[in-house]
Formats: sequence, C-alpha cells, structure tokens
Amino acid sequence: MPNSLPRSAGGRLIGGLPALGSVAASIVLWEVYVRLSGISPLVLPAPSRVVEQMGTNRALLWDNTLPTLSATLTGFAFSVSIAFVLSVALDFLPKARRALFPIFVVSQTLPLVAIAPLAVLWFGFGLTPKILLVALVTFFPMLVALVDGYESTDPEIETLMRSMGASRWKVFRAARFPSAMPYFFAGLRISITYAVVAAIFSEYVGARAGLGIVILNAKNSFRPDLMLAAVVVSSTLTLLLFGVSALLQRVLLRWREAGQGQ
Repeated sequence: MPNSLPRSAGGRLIGGLPALGSVAASIVLWEVYVRLSGISPLVLPAPSRVVEQMGTNRALLWDNTLPTLSATLTGFAFSVSIAFVLSVALDFLPKARRALFPIFVVSQTLPLVAIAPLAVLWFGFGLTPKILLVALVTFFPMLVALVDGYESTDPEIETLMRSMGASRWKVFRAARFPSAMPYFFAGLRISITYAVVAAIFSEYVGARAGLGIVILNAKNSFRPDLMLAAVVVSSTLTLLLFGVSALLQRVLLRWREAGQGQ
C-alpha cells in the first residue's frame, strides 16, 4: 500500500509527458520561426521576449492577478452556492424544474459581450459586476451537473430506503446527494476554467485593476509581448485552479469512499 502512491504519481507524470513535449515543441518552433523570419516583435514577439516581459513586469502582473483571482473565486463561490440551492429545490419540486429550466437555458444564450457593459453601467467598476458575470457564465454548468447527478441515483436504493420508511429528505441526503458528487466535481472543473475567462472579460470591459486591464492597456500601447505575458499568467491561474479542483475531488471522494468502507 505505501508504495502504490509513488507509483500512481509516477504513472500520472509519465502520462503527462506527451502533452508537455507537445507544448515544449510548439514553443521551440515559435521561437525559431520568429528568429528566422525576422517578423517584427510588434506583430509576433518571441516566447523569450514574453518571458522577459513577465520578469520585467512581475510586480505589475502580480498586483493585477490578485484582483482577477478575487473576482474569480468570489463569483464562482456565489455561483456554486446558488446552483446548489436551486438544484435541491428543483429536485424536490419537479414542476418548478420544468418551469424554470427553459429560463436558465435562455440565460446562457445571452452574449457576454453585450451583458458585460450593461453590468458595468448598472453596478459600476467595483467587484459586483465581475461577480455577477462570473456567476452568469458558470452557474448553468454547475446546475446541470448537480441535477444530472441526482438523477443518476440507483432507483433500487431509493426504493429500498422508502420501503424502510425513509423520508424524502433522508433519501436525498443519504442516496441522491452522494450520487451527485462525481457529477458535481466534473462540473466544478469545467466551470472554474470559464470563471477565469469571465472575470478577465469583465475587467476588459470596465475595471480599475486586473489582468483584463493589463491586456487592454498593452493592446492600446501596441505591446503584444506584455499582452501575451498577461495571457500566460491567466492561463497559469486557470490551470492552478483546475488542479486544485481535481485535487479536492480526489481527497473528498476518497475520504467518502473510505468512510463508506468502514
């Protein structure tokens, strides 16, 4: 048992080598192309130049990463909370589900490029419009994941529990909610990537600080190297949050399975 964890970690590392190799090869080809073609850095900067800008402007990037991270986490926490409460209500009230689900679907057809300026106009340049935009983008995937998770419960388990006199809430808490956990974390991993994009876009439309502002100012100053540096930071932030959600799933589900085994 003690040796299984290192082997598992080593297996995951080896499995990720092809992806890392593809990324490294792409960066090398990009660097070689820029150096050999003589293309202007105002059009396509080399990766080495982007890395240089990340080092030169590390204070600027760090100071603007924190507002983006704050907006992402706050908006996503709000989104998950609302999605969970509504999913429980819809699970207990099937008629409400049939009435409200079309509205939720329509909310996902609203173009973010049109909603974002309105949110800034209505709520100003503070944190509120960013929270609302992040929630708008990430709410529906979380809701669908939870509702589908409840529906995946084994009907025989529910029938057995009801035959033993379990209440509707007891069935939900002991059977339907645990069945939804893998679906919940699948939705969590997908939605957290959307959350970072939504936060940056909301800053791009109107904010005082954030990676979106760095990208906007770099664009207006014809600084594609700084723009790409901010993009690298945002991508790294997205990958970190994705990794945290995957780690959280592994820890919590393993703990739940261990508890059930006992």
